[in-house]
Amino acid sequence: MKYLIVSDIHGCFPTLQQVLSYYDSASCDMLLILGDILNYGPRNGLPEGLNPKLIAETLNAMADKIVAIRGNCDSEVDQMLLDFPIIADYALVVDNGRRLLLTHGHKYNKENMLPGKYDVVFSGHTHLWTLENEEGTVFCNTGSITFPKGGNVPTFAIYEDGVVEIHHLNGELLKSIGL
Repeated sequence: MKYLIVSDIHGCFPTLQQVLSYYDSASCDMLLILGDILNYGPRNGLPEGLNPKLIAETLNAMADKIVAIRGNCDSEVDQMLLDFPIIADYALVVDNGRRLLLTHGHKYNKENMLPGKYDVVFSGHTHLWTLENEEGTVFCNTGSITFPKGGNVPTFAIYEDGVVEIHHLNGELLKSIGL
């Protein structure tokens, strides 16, 4: 399976459209969302193209292809708009025997891990993308497609057959690591 992993959409419909365009053109099978979907958050400005209702409608149309978890800006009200669960703090996806941990990053992260062995840990929250292999576990922070920080560009990740890639919102490959 080919997964597109995104975090920190923060209600910005134009950036979600760009990600979903890549999702379609790259023939991805599933969309993994690492939280902060609809709400822009009190520490961020208003994103250009803020349209949480249209984001909910767009994602609901593909709900059967989404695994999502809760970010620190997601709430029960957000869940009421979405046709797929988002309230869990983490999820485990197993792909060809590889264990992929999905977490937003505000509770569980490289410094505060859930018990267990994972091949890849995907997170967001910091809006700073990273991709590194530490002692056999790949840690991938997908960054943010809407509010990248630290001079970074907007980014998302792709996972397929043991390879993790970070892509610029325009699709350009920035970094890749194989398991």
